[in-house]
Amino acid sequence: MRKPMIAGNWKLHKTIGEALDLATVIKKETDTIEDIDIVIAPVFTSLAKVAEQLVGSNIGLSGQNCYPAASGAFTGEVSPALLRDAGCRYCIVGHSERRQLFGESDSFINEKVQALLAAGLGVIFCIGETLEEREDERMYEVLAAQVRDGLRDITAEQMAQVVVAYEPVWAIGTGKTATDQQAEEAHAFVRGLLRGFYTEEVADATRILYGGSVKPDNVDGLMAQMDVDGALVGGASLKAEDFLRIIRFRRSPSLED
Repeated sequence: MRKPMIAGNWKLHKTIGEALDLATVIKKETDTIEDIDIVIAPVFTSLAKVAEQLVGSNIGLSGQNCYPAASGAFTGEVSPALLRDAGCRYCIVGHSERRQLFGESDSFINEKVQALLAAGLGVIFCIGETLEEREDERMYEVLAAQVRDGLRDITAEQMAQVVVAYEPVWAIGTGKTATDQQAEEAHAFVRGLLRGFYTEEVADATRILYGGSVKPDNVDGLMAQMDVDGALVGGASLKAEDFLRIIRFRRSPSLED
């Protein structure tokens, strides 16, 4: 079975002190958990300090974004090499907020994926449709293009370092959540795309997370789905109690057998 991953995207929240406080609680409360990959993604200014706090823990540190160049005259940007230097093991790319608010294209996101893998970092690769695209019955077309173009030239071997995160844009920060069935249908479709673009083995091994208003009261149903391998958590990851409950999701008996 694929090892579940629960990742917290803190977005533009938390000072360095606040980030350290939250990371300390999460570290303390999850020190015996070994069957779930736990990841947190603080703001850039907190990464190095939080990395120091996480030493000796089983929690992976992630950047929220990067620029696909090792160095250069790119004011305000952060490279994969600098993220790794700060203690990161992962980086989120293609988040809907980057696509929607900053106009990032699939080809630009692909550059980031390639740069991160070249730097030895794991990738949390986000995809997802808007409400308009879903209502226009273009969801599958959009997801197919995002996967095809975002993972262009990524080899089957490199896919071992890629985690896909499906996040329906209409469910992010809105309080709306895809139903368990809607999430499973989208995840199964994405896994089918991976099967077509790569191999059965790659598709079966790739973890696909659900992102979109994941909360303590809906995580159990989502995680009971066959193709849902974890969660990319936004707002609920900012509260230790909520995030810890999501990490401790209750597995479906049928999936534990």
